[in-house]
Amino acid sequence: MASQDGQNQKHRGFPGFLPGYPDPDHNRPTVPLNSRKQVLLPPLPPPVNLPPGLEYLSQLDLIIIHQQVELLEMILGTETSNKYEIKNHLGQRVYFAVEESICFNRNFCSPLRSCTLRVTDNTGREVITVHRPLRCTSCWCPCYLQELEIQAPPGTIVGYVVQKWDPFLPKFTIQNESKEDILKIVGPYATCGCFGDVDFEVKTINEKITIGKISKYWSGFVNDVFTNADNFGIHVPADLDVKIKAAMIGACFLFDFMFFEHSLAGL
Repeated sequence: MASQDGQNQKHRGFPGFLPGYPDPDHNRPTVPLNSRKQVLLPPLPPPVNLPPGLEYLSQLDLIIIHQQVELLEMILGTETSNKYEIKNHLGQRVYFAVEESICFNRNFCSPLRSCTLRVTDNTGREVITVHRPLRCTSCWCPCYLQELEIQAPPGTIVGYVVQKWDPFLPKFTIQNESKEDILKIVGPYATCGCFGDVDFEVKTINEKITIGKISKYWSGFVNDVFTNADNFGIHVPADLDVKIKAAMIGACFLFDFMFFEHSLAGL
């Protein structure tokens, strides 16, 4: 009888939660981002009126993007294609993204390079395609600035991320498939981080209300100096349109290229 009571105590869990239920405070990842044990989520049945493959985005208010460490970059110092794991707040992998680009562009046009990022689910199905053309990025050049095209599924445009000229702050606009402005993203004066997180605030069009943020998490001195591997968190309302969430994932890739591609940029 005593052993049975002990087992009941062991599996009882917190009051009001089922045994094994995760901690409800999930503003930051609850598992190490570099955990070797990968937990893959199976695909969900597609809800009505959602682009196929984006079902999990409808449930998330925190999206973790973890760039994989490239040993070849560490050893040879060459720029390789970026790879990203996209996870939920429990560290379970939902999507995987791979950059397609030319070696010449990666090494000679590094932060500005044109590329395509293909995002697949855990069955290998491509669900999001992000196209980035070669464009300018300088605050001194008010024309031909950065722009991304987001497709979900591939071949169907669902949104754009467009850089807006500003002499002091990095500013971007999230647009729908008709190129109508939906949200704005405003970054800080300095993106160096100074041994801390860098936050890009997601705001309404008039910039009066902040509804979320895209954060570049500081991953530590050693990682930032010797690798380009970055960790990002996208904090948004859970009921935000999944097409806008997909565009914000594309925006996160763009910020990585523009501001954190070089090893010392993340300090």
